[in-house]
Amino acid sequence: MKKTLLTLALSIATFAHADEGMWQPHQLPELEQLLKEKGLEIDTKSIAQLTAFPMNAVISLGGCTASFVSNQGLVVTNHHCAYGSIQHNSTAANNLLAKGFLAKELDEELPAAPGSKIFVTQQVTNITAQINQELSPSLKGKERFDKIDELRKEQVAACETPGYRCEVYSFHGGLEYYLIKQMEIRDVRLVHAPASGIGKFGGDIDNWMWPRHTGDYSFYRAYVGKDGQPADFSAENVPFTPPSYLKVSAKPLKENDFVMVIGYPGRTNRYNTAAEVENQFTQVLPLSKAYREEAIEVIKQYSAEGSEARIKYESILASLANYAKNFEGMIGSYQKGDTQQRKDQFDKALNLWIKSSPARQAKYAAAVRNLQQLLQEEQHYQQRDLILGYLSYGQLFNTAKRLYRLAHEQQKPDAEREIGYQERDLERFSASMKRLSRSFDAKVEQELMLHFLQHYAKLPAGQRLKALDGYFGIGSTELDVAALRTKLEGLYQATKLSDEVERLAWMGKSVDDFKESADPLIQYAVAMYETDIALENAEKEHKGKLAVVRPQVMEAIIAFNKANGKAVYADANSTLRVTYGSIKGYQPKDAVSYQPFTTAAGILQKQTGIEPFDAPQAQIEALKQGDFGIYKDAVYNNLPVNFLSTVDTTGGNSGSPTLNGKAELVGLLFDGVIEGIIGNWDYDPATNRSIHVDSRYMLWQMEKVDGATNLIKEMEIVKE
Repeated sequence: MKKTLLTLALSIATFAHADEGMWQPHQLPELEQLLKEKGLEIDTKSIAQLTAFPMNAVISLGGCTASFVSNQGLVVTNHHCAYGSIQHNSTAANNLLAKGFLAKELDEELPAAPGSKIFVTQQVTNITAQINQELSPSLKGKERFDKIDELRKEQVAACETPGYRCEVYSFHGGLEYYLIKQMEIRDVRLVHAPASGIGKFGGDIDNWMWPRHTGDYSFYRAYVGKDGQPADFSAENVPFTPPSYLKVSAKPLKENDFVMVIGYPGRTNRYNTAAEVENQFTQVLPLSKAYREEAIEVIKQYSAEGSEARIKYESILASLANYAKNFEGMIGSYQKGDTQQRKDQFDKALNLWIKSSPARQAKYAAAVRNLQQLLQEEQHYQQRDLILGYLSYGQLFNTAKRLYRLAHEQQKPDAEREIGYQERDLERFSASMKRLSRSFDAKVEQELMLHFLQHYAKLPAGQRLKALDGYFGIGSTELDVAALRTKLEGLYQATKLSDEVERLAWMGKSVDDFKESADPLIQYAVAMYETDIALENAEKEHKGKLAVVRPQVMEAIIAFNKANGKAVYADANSTLRVTYGSIKGYQPKDAVSYQPFTTAAGILQKQTGIEPFDAPQAQIEALKQGDFGIYKDAVYNNLPVNFLSTVDTTGGNSGSPTLNGKAELVGLLFDGVIEGIIGNWDYDPATNRSIHVDSRYMLWQMEKVDGATNLIKEMEIVKE
């Protein structure tokens, strides 16, 4: 038994590679020796303190990462992270996406998209004991879910003060809970964005690919009231003075140099079971990829290139395409690689380890079995739930349901309302109603609804929803597509929810107002309400059961990994993390070897003048002149554009500052390579590479082409 266990443990080295791990800041002192050996020059303790440099210069945009780069609240992030704000300020007549934008003076800066926020993490508190002491073993299913939800809300309510937002995050599947407090800056303005021919150079063709030549950067500015506290947009507001900011490097950068990334990675699933992995890659991802590609085709078919409708959907299209290619890459890596075999081996070794000790068997064996059973139950309605999720691209239908739910929730005391409908959430709710005006077109949405309702109608009758069938007239006979299209056209013509003022007015209306409304989409929301609540309660029951067994299984996994000398870090969950590595190329396949840097020569080689390889003529002329000055790389004898590193990152890290050993900004992380894209589920050091835009390229473009010299003067540029 011992020999078998040791052999299996040695064969599953997926958790102990040198540059693996998205580390919570408080863990970093444990890695001090390793970090110093790799090239960290600042005190390790400083990156363990949220209120010290450089941690307090790194901020969240609520989906992307960014950082302060001046003492006047100037913020740098990715072009694709600011894409929604650029799109929001664009029209067919003044397309800022196409031509770019630069504010030379503060009063020329544009409001970001409604609801845009900058979050500055202030405090992280471990509240695991406070949560667990209230959870009795008798609480199971929905009762347990509701109790955890109640405790989260109590912690948040006690934490929040005006201008600050708090959230409770679970780590290791609910084994630990942390309360995180952030300053919430509400006045965010667009300062500078290069043309899409720079910021999106290569587009979907180059997405997740190497070599890459994309200038994926943009600038915001944070504004606050004159008292220095967060405030709504006002001409009287002043630039925020951050506690610290990053210096921007124009210094040489070379292969094997140490780099570190600080950011807010979204989600990874590296500790999921082998069965979960198999289901994800053989069922969920193939369907999700297909549905996203179908949605893209529908949108493009019903919105002409450059039209007002297309501009409204550009951000949605970018997201759909990004994830479709992401899913394609993960599926390919899974099919070609040995991820499933290694996950199977890990689960086998874990179970052997548990069985080899009566104490461990008594503590963990039942939880492992129960988790497996619950995961199998999840799969029964998997396809239906995916389709229902894609029906949310029918934004007006979804908006009607949210508004009606708000009316119900506002009947309750605030503490008892669902998260998302409390008083603290209403500003965000209102902003989403406003954003819809710049991301909705009736004809496009009709066709999206029609498309996914056809998928829904093909489900077995036992999986469909009676209320949804009744509203759209879906029955046992073959769906009459023409009749359904006519019905949808009539619904969109009759509803008033396409009007922003009307949507906002519904936020204050009662349940009876909704029930008495003749608006057909409001009627839809009323018709679906009981069904939606029943589905939600069933999900809570399931999550409550998982909340019992998942932490126990994670406790076993952590103990097993530590017993085998493997470092343990939590899966990403949109909280602040630090990852480290070095600049390094890779070999994606036999006889193919990639260098870690690309240069401007590649832009000229790829340039066709046709999207997505349509660099602006001003840039092309400047590149041909070859005046790269201090930004020229001595090794490549050219202007560096992008580079690769071994840092361990995922979605949400977009816009994260890439720092050298002195914590100077040398680049912005914006992507990963297709061969390593499976890293959300399975880390492979040979193919795990992140892609960064080189700060030298960003500075050259700003200085020589876009004339953003005002921003260069504002930032502190390190040249030696």
